[in-house]
Amino acid sequence: MEKKKETKSLRFLYNTWFGRIILRLLIARWVSKLCGLYLSSRLSKGRIKKFVKKNNIDLNEYYSDDFKCFNDCFCRRIKEELRPIDTDPSHLIAPCDGLLSAYKINEDTVLPIKGSSYTIAQLLKNEELAQRYQNGTCLVFRLCVNHYHRYAYIDSGTKNKNVFIKGKLHTVRPIALNRYPVFVQNCREYTVLQTENFGAVTQIEVGALLVGKIKNNHEEAAFKRGEEKGMFLYGGSTVVVLLEKDSAEINEEYFEATNQEIETPVKMGECIGIKTNI
Repeated sequence: MEKKKETKSLRFLYNTWFGRIILRLLIARWVSKLCGLYLSSRLSKGRIKKFVKKNNIDLNEYYSDDFKCFNDCFCRRIKEELRPIDTDPSHLIAPCDGLLSAYKINEDTVLPIKGSSYTIAQLLKNEELAQRYQNGTCLVFRLCVNHYHRYAYIDSGTKNKNVFIKGKLHTVRPIALNRYPVFVQNCREYTVLQTENFGAVTQIEVGALLVGKIKNNHEEAAFKRGEEKGMFLYGGSTVVVLLEKDSAEINEEYFEATNQEIETPVKMGECIGIKTNI
C-alpha cells in the first residue's frame, strides 16, 4: 500500500494562502497547454535522466531506444510480456496501472472519494446516463507520475464518441483531494463502452495538474479486450470505471481497503472481479 507523502511544493501550494494564489494560475488549462508544448519539444529531453532516476524507473522494461522529448519517456510503451492481459471473458480486468479505490454506489449515488462527496451525475454532467449506475460500482484508479500512463479496454465491445468536459487541472494527490472536489472540477473525458461481458461500462479519464492532454485513440469504434484505449501526457492522473448493478462481483478486499482509506496497487490486465448476471 502506498504511504501518502506530499512534496514541499504541493504543501506550499495547497496549505498556504500565498501558495493558493499561485495555484489559481497553475490549474488553468492554458498553463497546462504551454507546459505540454514544452514537454513535447526537444528542449525537454534533458529532463528525462533526472525523472527516470528520481522515480526509480527501469527503462529495460520499456521500448526506450529513441526518446525525442520528455513526453516520449513519460508515455513510454511497456513490453507486452510485462503486462499480460487476463483473457478469461468472465474476469473483469484493471484498465491501467494505479492505486485502486472501490465504492458501492448508493441509491442517492453519493461517493465519498478522498474527503469530498460526488454524485455520478456531477462526474458525468449527464443525469440520464448517471441513472444507469444506480446501486452499481465505482472503481477509481489513481496514477502517480512513476506509473505506466497508458490504459486499455477492460473487455471487447463497441464504444460511443468520447465526451470531453472542460475544467481545471488540480493534482490528484491526496493533498488536493482532501481540499477540493477535484474529480468534478478537473478536465475529464468519458466514454460509454458497450461490452460483451459487463454491460454498459462508462470509463472516465480525469486530467491533473500540468497534464498536457488526455489522448484517447478512438471515437466510435469496435475494440478488443486489452487493446490500448489511450494515454495521459505528463502528470499524475485518474481513471474512473462505472459498472451497472450486478454486472460484476468485485474482490471484497478492495472495498475493505478503501473503507480504511488505503489504496491498493494494481496492474493493467490483472483480474479484479468476476462477471455476474449480465
